[in-house]
Amino acid sequence: MAPEPEGSGGGVSDAPESWGMGGLVGDGRYRLTHRLGRGGMAEVFAAEDVRLGRTVAVKLLRSDLAEDPTSKARFTREAQSVAGLNHHAVVAVYDSGEDQVGGSVVPYIVMELVEGRTIRELLQNAEAPGPEQALIIVSGVLEALAYSHQHGIVHRDIKPANVIITHSGAVKVMDFGIARALHGVQSTMTQTGMVMGTPQYLSPEQALGKAVDHRSDLYATGCLLYELLALRPPFTGETPLSVVYQHVQDIPVPPSEISDVAPPELDGLVMRSLAKDPDDRFQSAEEMRGLIQYGLSMLQEQGSHTGTWNTGPVEMHEGATPPPGAPTRRPRWATRTTATPRRCRRAARYSRR
Repeated sequence: MAPEPEGSGGGVSDAPESWGMGGLVGDGRYRLTHRLGRGGMAEVFAAEDVRLGRTVAVKLLRSDLAEDPTSKARFTREAQSVAGLNHHAVVAVYDSGEDQVGGSVVPYIVMELVEGRTIRELLQNAEAPGPEQALIIVSGVLEALAYSHQHGIVHRDIKPANVIITHSGAVKVMDFGIARALHGVQSTMTQTGMVMGTPQYLSPEQALGKAVDHRSDLYATGCLLYELLALRPPFTGETPLSVVYQHVQDIPVPPSEISDVAPPELDGLVMRSLAKDPDDRFQSAEEMRGLIQYGLSMLQEQGSHTGTWNTGPVEMHEGATPPPGAPTRRPRWATRTTATPRRCRRAARYSRR
């Protein structure tokens, strides 16, 4: 389990004695063994829980950020957000606290150690997934989101770097670092004038600093599905600001126009998930996941577009059968986008000519 390698400055050194108090964190309970990765906010280490005799992952806020109240609050909120979630598709949090690191009081989070690779790593280094595998992966993400949304938590940073495929093929969602309760006092994505999130997967309402809810997670999941099918995000640009502007103003090209292996039948599903207005998107993770599974069953019946990651086949915990009450004929999203702007519908129709 490795965080997104956004930078390397400001962290503690690789010498074991510099980690925690002589390599120990949590009043000596966790013995750090080796570094797993370093991200924009945190260092992640493999560690031994000497009390329970198990291997865990310990995330330490970078020492150069430990004195920043905003960074510290965001890091602490991650532990608070996910501590109450107990689901096979969510990376579990076991413990949290603060300890001395390099003369500073640094918060830490003790998490489940997940052996596998992130979707970001797989997109960069592995063969492209087939559409079936893309749907299975996104179905697993939506299963995790359905659970967190039911418990009042919006993730707010779904992206390839935050989704892990384990060596056994399970899908795990991690890093609730900017998650907030749905009923929280602050419901916008701005903080001291800065938009929180990752530009390539930012919903229009997040980009505009408006109030967000669970449908922002579904937009980001649509961006993830788009990238798995087209092997590029729906919007790219030379600067983060240009990408954010596209999320607000532009309609993405249907994935089947970008990639020859992306089935045109999935264009409508993807485009609906990327609707600018939250009311035009899927209204729940369960609804989106049901149609993802239905689309998967259609592809499997066609016997085409197969493919697996080099890590092995991805698990699908509840199978690929249509959800209860699903239509027996091809659903509307398989032939056109539903409840999306007219320009989007024209683009989807053109892609199938």
